[in-house]
Amino acid sequence: MRVISGERKGTQLKTATGMGTRPTSDKVKESLFNMIGPYFSGGTVLDLFGGSGGLAIEALSRGMDRAVIVEKDGRALSAIRDNLEKCRYTDRAELHRSDAARAVRALIKKGEAVDLLFLDPPYAKNTYYGLAGELEEAGLIRGDGLIVCEHDKTVDLPERYGSFQKKKEQTYGSTVITIFSRSGEGKDNG
Repeated sequence: MRVISGERKGTQLKTATGMGTRPTSDKVKESLFNMIGPYFSGGTVLDLFGGSGGLAIEALSRGMDRAVIVEKDGRALSAIRDNLEKCRYTDRAELHRSDAARAVRALIKKGEAVDLLFLDPPYAKNTYYGLAGELEEAGLIRGDGLIVCEHDKTVDLPERYGSFQKKKEQTYGSTVITIFSRSGEGKDNG
């Protein structure tokens, strides 16, 4: 696994294997960022299921100012720390060792606001997609922010999360990327 583009392009990243993590493949990651960017002019990204940190690090490499990464597994958190150090992003990232639901409550209490939300839970934990609605209701996703969900093709996500509407959906083998935005005009499979 590597950083695909931006200021840290080509940097190899550690993966946290053997604990149920499922790193996003380089092909899927490249396609995902082409759908939402591909580059950014600042902002904050929140990755609620950090894994190896690859999605948040890619967002930083492509221009996000700051990343908030949540991961409950200690070994995965160690891989994220190593990857942030290797990419020299430790000063731009905030790590939380917590489950997603607890982290969401803490972020709400803190008054955090983000521009980009990654939801890529272990496929056995798809119930966590309800967290997107909770974050949206609490106002933690800025007006033009995006919710990006990675899920198994057997999972059907709703057309809406509060004021967020499904904007785009792409399938890559058994993996599906679904993007929600407030300005979405509905499902776009192009």
